[in-house]
Amino acid sequence: MMSELRWTLLILGVAFIAGLAWWERHRPRQASRSAAERATAREPAAETPRVAREPPLTLPEMRARDPLVPHGLPVLEVAPDAPAVPVLSVPAGRGAAPTAAEHEGSREVPTIAPAPSGAPAPAAVREVLPTLPTAEPPLVQWPPDAARRIVALRLVAPLPERFAGRPLRQALAAEGFVLGQFSIFHKPDEERRAVLSAASLTRPGTFDMETMDSQHYGGLSLFAVLPGPKAPPQAFDELVFTARSLNERLHGVLQDEQGSPLTPARIAILRERLSAQAAS
Repeated sequence: MMSELRWTLLILGVAFIAGLAWWERHRPRQASRSAAERATAREPAAETPRVAREPPLTLPEMRARDPLVPHGLPVLEVAPDAPAVPVLSVPAGRGAAPTAAEHEGSREVPTIAPAPSGAPAPAAVREVLPTLPTAEPPLVQWPPDAARRIVALRLVAPLPERFAGRPLRQALAAEGFVLGQFSIFHKPDEERRAVLSAASLTRPGTFDMETMDSQHYGGLSLFAVLPGPKAPPQAFDELVFTARSLNERLHGVLQDEQGSPLTPARIAILRERLSAQAAS
C-alpha cells in the first residue's frame, strides 16, 4: 500500500517538474510577443500625407494713376486791346491741351472789335410767330320756317356733372365745328355750307368765345336743318356719326330729341320716319 502511494507521488512530482520546465521554456516567447503587441499598439498610425498649404494670398500694391487733367483750373484773361473778347489760357502741365497757335502754326485768331463808345446797343431780335388766318364762318342757308324740318339729338352731361367750357370747345373744334351765325357752332362741308349745327341746352343756347372756357354747360343740342346741302339720309347719318364722336371725347349720354336714350332701335325708327317724310 505504501509502495503504491510512493509511486503515485513520484509520478505526480515528475509531471509537475516537467510542466514547470515547459512553462519556463515558453514564458519568454509569450512575454516578448505581448511586448511586441503592446509596442505595435502604442506606435502611432501611419502618418497621413500632409497637404501642402499654399502661401497666403497677397494683393499687389495698387497705385492711383496720375490725373489726366491739369492740376490747375483754366484762367480767363481779358486782352487789353479787345475787352469784349475773353482769352482762355490753361496752365502748363501734363494733360494740358495744345493751344490754337501750336495746333495751326501761325494762324491768327480773329478778334471782334468793340463797339464805339456812345453807339446805341443793337436791339434784341424777337422771334415773330406767324399768325394763323381766321377761319371763315360757314354759310348758313336754312329754308324758311314753313318749309324746314329739323332732326335733332342731344348730348347731355352725366348728372351731377357738367361739361367744362374748354374741353367742350376743343371737342367741337376737333369735329370741324366753327362758331358762326346765331352765335352757335356749325359744321361746314367742302363748300363751307353748314350741314350740322350745335347749340347749348342752356338758354339762350348761344356761346361766347371770350367766356366759354370758364363756363360749364349741361349739354349740346346737335341738329340738322332739312332740306340742306346733303340729302336727308346722308345728313342724318352724319348727325349720328358726329354725335357719337363727340360723346367719345366728352363721355356724356346720347339722347333723342325727347330725352330718350339713343339706342340702335331708336336710330332705326328715326331713320325710317325721315325716309317716310321725304317720300311724302
